[in-house]
Amino acid sequence: MHEVALIPGDGIGPEIVEAAQRVVEAAGVAIRWREVQAGEAARARTGEPLPASTLALIRRLGVALKAPLVAGRRTGGVTVADENGSRRYPSINSALRRELGLFVNVRPVRGFASLSGRYAAIDVIILREITEDIYIGEEREPAPGCAEAIKRITREASERLARFACQYAIERGRRRITAVHKANVLHLTDGLFLETVRRVVESRPPLAFSEEAIDAACYLLVKEPGRFEILACPNQYGDILSDLAAGLAGSLGLAPGANLGAEVAVFEPVHGAAPDIAGRGLANPVAMVLSAAMLLEHLGEQPAAARIRRAVGAVIASGRHLTPDLGGSATTGELTAALCAAAQAL
Repeated sequence: MHEVALIPGDGIGPEIVEAAQRVVEAAGVAIRWREVQAGEAARARTGEPLPASTLALIRRLGVALKAPLVAGRRTGGVTVADENGSRRYPSINSALRRELGLFVNVRPVRGFASLSGRYAAIDVIILREITEDIYIGEEREPAPGCAEAIKRITREASERLARFACQYAIERGRRRITAVHKANVLHLTDGLFLETVRRVVESRPPLAFSEEAIDAACYLLVKEPGRFEILACPNQYGDILSDLAAGLAGSLGLAPGANLGAEVAVFEPVHGAAPDIAGRGLANPVAMVLSAAMLLEHLGEQPAAARIRRAVGAVIASGRHLTPDLGGSATTGELTAALCAAAQAL
């Protein structure tokens, strides 16, 4: 039996986590879920949005399934304290990723024939570097009415992302890696990222390298999504592009994700906690369910992961039991029940 840390999260988190657990069980995988707290639930219980005990258990188990969190936005940041001192991060997600040594966010986006319209064939993987860029949160006000933020790009982090992208592409039969940048304006930072990714990819034939400026990449993703296979992005551009791609596929509620490091993997949906619809049965659990499928694949449970993906495809293709964001009127529970039945039948 696998042991997996579980963060129920905030807002709709507990609802979609329960859905994912039920679908995983229906797919035939036994998991001992070790619940830990982070976000507003942790703050209410312990006074801290990210307790040291949560980080310790995730490090020990090496894998976690995480629902969306909201802590950090209202307070201007999150502080993590332990025997090594205290460190402040701009958000709870940034704190989790950097404390656990996670360096790449994997966000696959695929279309659905019955749902995605002209984007039914979209199949792009966005690889987002998550340790640096402008999301390091180093800001200051040098004078009244003036604010500045530091954008940090290093060769080391860019190389690490590029090497991961090459290995990921080879393992999944992808042939082209596109670096996303704005090096025509940000000559040093994005220029360093672009040069580094190009050098690493071009040293790994038969992989092909291409590049697009972030604005052109947004345009082309909408106009010609088939030209992209893997997008290698600095932190901020990857964040933006993955939401755009999910919107083309039909909903943020369809987009799973994974945060990977050398020793720890944390799986989570792309979307946020949506506290405005929490407890109303309106939440779409598919992104969390697909994130759980990515987790199962990571654990070596490939047949079960494939079964869950087929179940999602079958339920969406049927057009029944879909939540409002997908054009239906089903509740979270009704969609979950349909996914469980499909996972058992396929």
